[in-house]
Amino acid sequence: MPQKAKLGQNFLADANARRRIVEALGDISATTVAEIGPGKAAITEILAQRAGELVAVELDPELAAALRERFSTQANVRIVEQDILTVDLSALRSGESKLMVVGNLPYYITSDILLHLFRHHEAISRAVVMMQREVAERVAAAPGMRDYGLLSATTQMYAQVERLMTLPPGAFSPPPQVHSSVLRLTFAPRFKELGVEAEGFIAFLRKAFAQKRKTLLNNLRAAGYGVAEIAGAADGAGVSVQARAEAVSLEQMASLYRGLTLSV
Repeated sequence: MPQKAKLGQNFLADANARRRIVEALGDISATTVAEIGPGKAAITEILAQRAGELVAVELDPELAAALRERFSTQANVRIVEQDILTVDLSALRSGESKLMVVGNLPYYITSDILLHLFRHHEAISRAVVMMQREVAERVAAAPGMRDYGLLSATTQMYAQVERLMTLPPGAFSPPPQVHSSVLRLTFAPRFKELGVEAEGFIAFLRKAFAQKRKTLLNNLRAAGYGVAEIAGAADGAGVSVQARAEAVSLEQMASLYRGLTLSV
């Protein structure tokens, strides 16, 4: 039991929510769908009927064994007993077709899983993911909002975020102590549009958001940039050096990054 608690296994029991989550993926009849943590197959059952191919990734050995037996006669379903963070999602693609991803993300590794999806963004078209409501609010927050931060900015550089629904504890078995929200991520990376390269810009965002209560000037100085170059780049981006990162739009942040990169 301690291991199961660690895995964050609260199984979705709400039939209407299960249907709505699958429908949020759209037409999957000719698509490979990767399901993260199928558990007791609440969503897997529906996906198996609709997906061209379903790859269900389950870490728990007992659940994986039960799933293999349950779907043994369905040729379009493959059960992978593995940690999702070690799965090469790009390798699951069929030809040039992109994957869709669905799953209930455990609280303690939600950010890690999202970052894993972003590393494979070229292979994914859409993800419908459930997570703790507070984390979902951070992911979906806009600049200037209290919850906007590094996770928000990083996600929104890779995907358009839509809030679909919020579910109470009673929608799960056993009921967790928190509400859960479902988000739809439509992958549409903005790096080219904003004139920045992915690896460098994401590293820059980490520096800009390093200390949430500190100003851009202080965070960027701590990262090794000079005061004069920060001031010059900020002026060119139309940003106050006394602003905090959560108040700066991605367009302005990209302009600031380009200015600092040119000044080096």
